[in-house]
Amino acid sequence: MRYVAVSALSHPGLLRERNEDSLVVGPWTLCATVTESPQTLVFPIGTPLVVAVADGLGGHPGGDVASSLVARRIASLGPALSDEDAVRDALTACNRAVYAAAGGEEETELAAMGTTIAGIVVQPGSLLAFNVGDSRVYAASRDGLRQVSVDDNPPLEPGQHTTSIVTQCLGGSPTYRAVHPHVTAESLSPGDRYLICTDGLTDPLPADVLDEVMREHDDGRAAFELWKAAIAAGGPDNITLAVVRVADE
Repeated sequence: MRYVAVSALSHPGLLRERNEDSLVVGPWTLCATVTESPQTLVFPIGTPLVVAVADGLGGHPGGDVASSLVARRIASLGPALSDEDAVRDALTACNRAVYAAAGGEEETELAAMGTTIAGIVVQPGSLLAFNVGDSRVYAASRDGLRQVSVDDNPPLEPGQHTTSIVTQCLGGSPTYRAVHPHVTAESLSPGDRYLICTDGLTDPLPADVLDEVMREHDDGRAAFELWKAAIAAGGPDNITLAVVRVADE
């Protein structure tokens, strides 16, 4: 029997006062908390299994509220995410839920709260990768690291390495705005590995560093070494990541 092993952690980094990231692994969620040691969970492949990260928008009130709301909703919907349309519908529902929780068009302390999201849905023989915003999904293979998600960022200026601006997210505006989720189907085989992470990992670390760590280390150790590298690079933002591996029993 094939199974999925997920090694994940979430940490505020060195500069943020609180962790506004959230994590989904199947029915399990980790919201606004801290883990420095990767937690590993194993699931049989069968019912759709969702693994995702949500990054509450910095500079907006309620980023942690938005990310935890979306994480819990995606976790509850996970077993029903059977195809691309179901994933898009779920993310659209999450977008509406964040907007409603922020008070709609009323002025509240949570007005314009929002979050990004990125993740995968593992099914027998196939995988769906999805995102809204700039959290990322990578496929890790012997050929190297390949970004599967699509960044919702404006073009970088000359000499600019990264930007905190997103062109779409779940919530994030005083008035309701529809989202257009990125959803990609992938084939799935034993040995396939994926990295799902917030920009607290990818902003301070270039892709070649991520690739090197994923090549050199297995699941839990890779998650720990990625976190350690982001901290060594200054840990400027919340860091949440999951290393996912498909294997035979």
